[in-house]
Amino acid sequence: MRIIRRFGRWFGVGRAVSFVLLGALVMLRIADPAPLEALRSRTFDLYQRIKPREAALRPAVIVDIDEASLKAHGQWPWPRTLLADLNTKLTRLGAAVIAYDIIFAEPDRMSPGIAAGSFRNLDPATREELRKLPDNDAVFAEAMRASRVVLGESGHHLPDGAAKPPPVGFAMIGPDPRRVLLNYPGLIGNLPVLEQAAAGRGMLTMQPEPDGIVRRVPMLMIAQDTLMPAMTLDMLRVVTRATAFRVNSDAAGVRSVAIPALDIPTDGQGQLWLHFAPYDANRYVSAKDVLDGRVPPERIARKLVLVGTSSVGLRDIKATPIDPAMSGVEVHAQVLESILSKSALARPGYAIGAELVTAVLFGLAIIALGPILGAATMVGLGALVSAAILGGSWYLFAQQRMMLDATFPLLATFLIYLTLIFTNYFREQLQRHRIRTAFGQYLSPELVSELAQSHETLTLGGEDRNMSIMFSDVRGFTTISELYKDDPQGLTTLMNNFLTPLTNAIIDNHGTIDKYIGDAIMAFWNAPLTDKDHEVHACAAALEMLRRVEVLNEQREKSAAASGQRFIPIKIGIGINTGRCVVGNMGSDLRFNYSVLGDCVNLASRLEGQSKNYGVGIIIGSSTAKAIGDNFATLELDMITVKGKTEPETVYTVLGAADVARSEAYLQARAVFGEMLAAYRQQDFDAAEKTILRCREAAGPFGLDRLVDIYTLRIAGFQKEAPPADWNGVFALETK
Repeated sequence: MRIIRRFGRWFGVGRAVSFVLLGALVMLRIADPAPLEALRSRTFDLYQRIKPREAALRPAVIVDIDEASLKAHGQWPWPRTLLADLNTKLTRLGAAVIAYDIIFAEPDRMSPGIAAGSFRNLDPATREELRKLPDNDAVFAEAMRASRVVLGESGHHLPDGAAKPPPVGFAMIGPDPRRVLLNYPGLIGNLPVLEQAAAGRGMLTMQPEPDGIVRRVPMLMIAQDTLMPAMTLDMLRVVTRATAFRVNSDAAGVRSVAIPALDIPTDGQGQLWLHFAPYDANRYVSAKDVLDGRVPPERIARKLVLVGTSSVGLRDIKATPIDPAMSGVEVHAQVLESILSKSALARPGYAIGAELVTAVLFGLAIIALGPILGAATMVGLGALVSAAILGGSWYLFAQQRMMLDATFPLLATFLIYLTLIFTNYFREQLQRHRIRTAFGQYLSPELVSELAQSHETLTLGGEDRNMSIMFSDVRGFTTISELYKDDPQGLTTLMNNFLTPLTNAIIDNHGTIDKYIGDAIMAFWNAPLTDKDHEVHACAAALEMLRRVEVLNEQREKSAAASGQRFIPIKIGIGINTGRCVVGNMGSDLRFNYSVLGDCVNLASRLEGQSKNYGVGIIIGSSTAKAIGDNFATLELDMITVKGKTEPETVYTVLGAADVARSEAYLQARAVFGEMLAAYRQQDFDAAEKTILRCREAAGPFGLDRLVDIYTLRIAGFQKEAPPADWNGVFALETK
């Protein structure tokens, strides 16, 4: 039983919750909901934008029916006789194969026979002569027979008649993959006279991802119950004079599609992952220039020619990872480039398993080490883990063209890490809850009196006032609370004995308790009742709080020595700032608190957080220091910019009341520290170094050794490496 209890304490609630979370994340990845898929896809898109494909090989050329072509030869659609001329000229220029990113589903309305029936007031003889002229589609078909042409077709969501015979044969190596291929009920094809004249036909259809971006292009698909190749794939078959495709598949689906001497890897659905290259005008040749005979033969000879359009109104636009508006015909050209340069991306079948294993291994490491290692060590470990995952994913993409997701392992380990942090935080908050419960209803007597006299103030809203704000907090509360892990009642008693004298010190000096935050206190002056000397009262309360903590520590030390217990003194830090605030009843219509808001409140909190760094009990802002004048012994500490702010603030510490301010030790300390700061800010670091030795002597009576150490290190650092030319002596704090 003892072993079980020890294991239970080691395992803890945080680890238990993290294990459950890890299991849930594994199930989530297996389910792969749309947001997770979108995150993964966007990551790979980013990779492509960072490292697009270098188009060193240009096997394809696009003959573009652009604005200049339409201006020269008339609006679209062009007569098929003009397309026949274009086809003939491309053939004579040596095109290896010609493919049309255009579907010729209807007869040419400009054919003589069709035109004869549409013209009005045409005499019968002329009409008959027109009908005797050759049909434009027949002329186009005849031009196709003289070359090698691949026609494009498109899948359609509505069925359109019976299944058509496949344009080419398929040899299946492995299970029939039809069940996993993209399937369209209908097929939009070309005129039979054109299809009979063409050397091949293939699908133009691209199915974007759910976010509308084209990342994959199907090499195989089902349309109208017919197994069809992509147009680009059939272009490669025609140019190699192959008679069939070989489809390699396994239980998961398609692995590759092959023709002689070329094996094209695909995903399970028979789709090719494209690694896109940027837009390049050199891919394009104007159809007008081809028709006018102004294209050099080497631009067309032995090329895979794609005829398409970039003209406004006709352009088939596709969103891609690197371009939100790429012509569909250019996507086909990039397919050919990727296949022939063997630069297509791959998403291997084991990718999901590898990503799950990575997430589980790193997740288990975080669960095991998180509660043991310190926060700084865990941050460093987390940075290394993140760098390893991201670096590995990037290396595989950039060097191996392999897509393995880094986002899910990173997300899983980060969520587990946050879970451990929050469970530890909530466990500590439970210890502080008893203190908050005991003092949660505490209000200052002044506020109770004012509310009793003017109950109408119990409404939402506030007023603008110049106020002094105080924050105080215990240093190392977690360490102290560990002494009472088996005695929570003792911890409650300790906090009662601690908070009571501090609260009384604030109330005795006309302050109002805003709230208790565990072991911390927030208070303010000059509300709800006016206090003209609120800065003086706030500083007096701070000194009294430090004195009462010393008295409490003396009592605790004697008690600990008598009982043989370990003694850890309570140390507090106090931050005070003065400025314009909004104070009043804030919250909802059902529940509100009398509280204060404003930028000076945030600064007071940040000043309290820096008291430990400077080794002083009290830090006050410049407005507070100016207002209290010679009523207190103040010493300038630094000019700083706190985290989250850009404006510098001169900060001071309070060393004592007016009697200390008149002492020779204080006057000497203020003079020598002032001399050191002047030399430091004038960048006379040699003089500052000499003065810092006298500062250490003067610091002794006031416990300012930590402050002297800070400036000693800064001066030594600047002696080795001078600050920037625009340095103004301000120190930017990295922590709150």
